[in-house]
Amino acid sequence: MKERILVTGGTGFIGSHTVVELQNSGYDVVIIDNLSNSSADVVDGIEKITGIRPDFEQLDCLDYEGLDKVFAKYGNIKSIIHFAASKAVGESVQKPLLYYRNNLVSLINLLELMPKYGVKGIVFSSSCTVYGQPDVLPVTEDAPIKVAESPYGNTKQINEEIIRDTIKSGSPIQAILLRYFNPIGAHPTAIIGEMPNGVPQNLIPFLTQTAIGIREKLSVFGDDYNTPDGSCIRDYINVVDLAKAHVVAIDRILQDKQDEQVEVFNIGTGRGLSVLELIHAFEESTGVKLNYQIVGRRAGDIEQVWANPDKANNVLGWKAESTIEDTLRSAWKWQQKLREDGVQ
Repeated sequence: MKERILVTGGTGFIGSHTVVELQNSGYDVVIIDNLSNSSADVVDGIEKITGIRPDFEQLDCLDYEGLDKVFAKYGNIKSIIHFAASKAVGESVQKPLLYYRNNLVSLINLLELMPKYGVKGIVFSSSCTVYGQPDVLPVTEDAPIKVAESPYGNTKQINEEIIRDTIKSGSPIQAILLRYFNPIGAHPTAIIGEMPNGVPQNLIPFLTQTAIGIREKLSVFGDDYNTPDGSCIRDYINVVDLAKAHVVAIDRILQDKQDEQVEVFNIGTGRGLSVLELIHAFEESTGVKLNYQIVGRRAGDIEQVWANPDKANNVLGWKAESTIEDTLRSAWKWQQKLREDGVQ
């Protein structure tokens, strides 16, 4: 019998690509999503790519009784990948209580239910925001956790602490914390990709929507940072590469390969690109010129951060493989597909 994995937020951007990779690797998947920033149509896309339809439950992870029923219904969930969270840095500064409620209580509910149903482990969707502005670049997993620059970043830090404290208390579960850098791109089939509801909070969907004419202009937040061209620097990772890291992490938990009950890995490329460099790379790889403007800095933004992914490369046996050009072309192909389908 195939092992069953629960994926919260599984119709979202990273979640949907991870479900594809899990199913391609032979796992059964149950998705929970409240569809607050995604669409149920994504389940059709996953089925189209893999030939397998994952089980889907429309549910908010804040609903403890509803979660309990899902665990009881499926019975043999072996591990969880927890994506479900509010995730926009800027919005979190404006709506901190929304972020603390959504991001903390959803995890607490899962951790309470895992021992009851014999769920072995959890892969937690963390973030490089836990490092704040690092003292040394590229940043390793041993870098100090800085005071968070935003409520969103703070929820990731607190959730990591909640997981550690829960396991330290004797809870019989394993955990792998994956600290992502900046996921971008889309599935090469252009059947699934990043499709936020309303105005995009992330750079690439706003960029591709500008390129195709939905948005008038792309704003670059600040050109006066202490970087070569003055714009913020990030480590942009292809979403399919990132999805594959989750499959490797699940394998590690279920095959009892962990060295410790809680392990942490940076999931990035090891290369920093500025926002302006990314814009130029998009223009060069697609041949499309972008209308962009420099505006003031955005609250909560970190100046520069990119990964040292050596630990993930050597211990997990995972490596980012896609080029930035291919990744940006996949994002543009996805945007064009949305236009063809009349979605946007």
